[in-house]
Amino acid sequence: MLDLSTKAPEPKVIAGAKGDWELVIGMEIHAQVSSNAKLFSGASTGFGAEPNSHVAFVDAAMPGMLPVINEYCIAQAVRSGLGLKAAINLRSAFDRKNYFYPDLPQGYQISQLYHPIVGEGEVIVEMEPGIERRVRIERIHLEQDAGKSIHDMDPTMSFVDLNRTGVALMEIVSRPDIRGPEEAAAYVVKLRQILRYLGTCDGNMQNGNLRCDVNVSVCKPGQYEKYQETQDFSHLGTRCELKNMNSMRFIQAAIDYEARRQIAILEDGGSVDQETRLYDPDKNETRSMRSKEEAHDYRYFPCPDLLPLEIEQGWVDEIAANMPELPDAKKRRFIEELGLSDYDASVLTAELEHADYFEAVVAACGDGKQAANWVINDLFGRLKKDGTEFDACPVSPAQLGAIIALIRKGDISGKIAKDLFEIVFTEGGEPAEIVEARGMKQVTDTGAIEKVVDEIIAKSPSEVEKARANPKLIGWFVGQVMKASGGKANPAAVNKIVAEKLGL
Repeated sequence: MLDLSTKAPEPKVIAGAKGDWELVIGMEIHAQVSSNAKLFSGASTGFGAEPNSHVAFVDAAMPGMLPVINEYCIAQAVRSGLGLKAAINLRSAFDRKNYFYPDLPQGYQISQLYHPIVGEGEVIVEMEPGIERRVRIERIHLEQDAGKSIHDMDPTMSFVDLNRTGVALMEIVSRPDIRGPEEAAAYVVKLRQILRYLGTCDGNMQNGNLRCDVNVSVCKPGQYEKYQETQDFSHLGTRCELKNMNSMRFIQAAIDYEARRQIAILEDGGSVDQETRLYDPDKNETRSMRSKEEAHDYRYFPCPDLLPLEIEQGWVDEIAANMPELPDAKKRRFIEELGLSDYDASVLTAELEHADYFEAVVAACGDGKQAANWVINDLFGRLKKDGTEFDACPVSPAQLGAIIALIRKGDISGKIAKDLFEIVFTEGGEPAEIVEARGMKQVTDTGAIEKVVDEIIAKSPSEVEKARANPKLIGWFVGQVMKASGGKANPAAVNKIVAEKLGL
């Protein structure tokens, strides 16, 4: 269990013209379930296909077509709930949410309002070491995604692509526990990280596989504490929903703008309308989309085509028994077992692919700290410089591990290792073979090193006097020896021999 006794960050305070205000934020995350087939049909969920090529009869609402639940999507929702320390409801049910859009061919969305599959859970968001926000999860329910309306192909027409229609979504609803724009973005990052570790959502925001609706309201200091005592939402002010946010930067900018807009209205004596708004990143402003609907506006009722969903505790226990190691546990293990700093462990566990790569490097070289330094500083830095994505990294964990192993064995120096890494990055090859073939092996023969040291001392009498007067200047001799040896001399041996020769 995580230590929840750490300090919570202070709420974001915004200074208005007539006093201070605090932010209150709740979020609804729509996460596309990682599944090859849709929630109620066998149609493919593949991204980027020709429009309307991944559509089954039931997705297109053909008469007489009935939905059939995809068991794998149910398992993925249960797995997500377990990863968020949430209650799993053994009995849940689907409802029809009625509204009319061109890209919703049924005229309703099959969702879960009254009996969701997952109940209350939590996400721990670390803002900085020792500063954590606990965000409560109210529920996770499964629902169908809608299609996509396309308006930019022809200015006189709109088109509809039903490929996304019926794709399984998990709507993850938080309590209003988030108190600032940075926390909101950090919460999305952490939730995305957990889902990716679980393998239940790929978290690709660019493709729309993870989208956020952000509910923003403002209140005077002290009102949030009254809400916590009474659970009366009226203390929190009227909320506005910012729809379909898919960028961490835009989430923060939109929240900040919307909060200041609401404050200006309230301080001017007006009232905030409960509505759904869109964020325009070009103008950095939110604008009204429609009035915010309540549940009764959608005329929810139990879906007559689907019986209540009943699952067995034994099935849930089986899923729980096969859960992967989650980010917080992996980070703690890296710190406790491999001796990593909090920062290094955070960087390496941010993405599952990075953590897996790092662990493979450790397995190849046997040194967690050196592996962390090389992965974070050399590998990540080189990839960034080259503009290369991590999944196209030309250096395998085995190759990087072999380079570090050669350093640990004393076969190559740190400087030679940098050159070797560059060769492997650009040309490939087995590190040990490259060292042998190119004569890069470190010189550890003390006799050979002594000969070079003697030559340099003999040619530099004035430098010898300076070094004897100020031992810190010994580095000049070490540098000359390393230069003369082409960087191959063992640095530790060079230091020792130079000090002995100079009588230091």
